Amino acid sequence: MKYQLFSYMSGEAAKAGILIDGHWFDLDAAAQVVQENSLIGRSVDDLLGTWSAAQKGLRQIAKGVQAGLAVFAGAQLKASDLELRAPLTRPGVMYCAGANYRDHVEAMSKAFNMKLVLDPKAEGVEPWHFLKPGPATVVGDKARVPFPKHTEKLDWEAELAVVIGARARNVSVERALEFVAGYTCANDLSARDNLVRASVDPSSPFRFDWIGHKCFSGSCPLGPVLTPAEFVDSPETLDISLTINGEIRQNSNTSNHLYSVADQIAYLSTRVELFPGDVILTGTPAGVGMETGTFLQRGDVMKVRIEGLGELETTVI
Repeated sequence: MKYQLFSYMSGEAAKAGILIDGHWFDLDAAAQVVQENSLIGRSVDDLLGTWSAAQKGLRQIAKGVQAGLAVFAGAQLKASDLELRAPLTRPGVMYCAGANYRDHVEAMSKAFNMKLVLDPKAEGVEPWHFLKPGPATVVGDKARVPFPKHTEKLDWEAELAVVIGARARNVSVERALEFVAGYTCANDLSARDNLVRASVDPSSPFRFDWIGHKCFSGSCPLGPVLTPAEFVDSPETLDISLTINGEIRQNSNTSNHLYSVADQIAYLSTRVELFPGDVILTGTPAGVGMETGTFLQRGDVMKVRIEGLGELETTVI
């Protein structure tokens, strides 16, 4: 039976939970029912550190719920009362892919009369990524993100997020998905008017400001749950969309990736070792605000939906 993991606030602390067939459970209490003591007292971040072993216990809980829900009544949580955090409360390095959807590259090319490469792999171009500081930028489902004071062009980017579950160094494309613990939804919020520093000479290497552009409090909503990789047939066939105040702005499929999830993992692992808890944001499809010059306003509600992974809601205040 399919299960998903989440983190929620219990008093002043974040706790781990497990979602099974629409029922939300405290992980500690559910683990006690099936006597999986190795799961007790552990966060989702902790579980990723010993992911293979943790999965055995998590599957036992799922099987137990399938066999008899009533036995888990004491572990069940009321969904409407939950204050969700991001599934990972202490994410590792966050690698974010740029220009990785064919439809997005085409749209940006038309909008800015740019000559962008539509088949970079065929031309021998390698993937490229920038970084976000995880704990400083990550927020969970239904987060209320303050509009950053340093921008007037706040943009949205629906993305498939990949969570690493085992150390990976120099792995092949063929084996790359073996190192994935699971997947979740992400929204790479971006301050578009901070990328280029107008006061700096165009020829200067200090012209671009990726920190100002991509790194600010709340700039990486993540969640609502972590779906283990075993329940995702392929990360390359998932519908992905984003709405703002109910209006569809992005509507695509991960089949439009220029570099697959496996491509990205393999490439990154040749540059640096990937660790459990690291996250890869795999790019965004067409429909971002930058393409039309339309940006977020205070009060806007965004919803990222990815097939089989859930819906991530964020409000800008």
